[in-house]
Amino acid sequence: MTNQISITQIEAAINYWRQTHPAQGEELKLHGAVAALAEPYAMLIMTGRGQVEFDRLDAQAQEAIQQWWQVSRQP
Repeated sequence: MTNQISITQIEAAINYWRQTHPAQGEELKLHGAVAALAEPYAMLIMTGRGQVEFDRLDAQAQEAIQQWWQVSRQP
């Protein structure tokens, strides 16, 4: 994995987590991984940036990206 995570990669990870762990209940509560990635995704959109340093993500977002990365890179 690279040091820079693109907005496209974050979006792909969000989509993966939404597909594997859909929102639940009447309130449609997001899975923790989706919620963790939503903030950096929104910040990239709001600031017009295309990427963020992996180390700037909080621990839960880092874990969500790492798990998605492992699954997405399997043959």
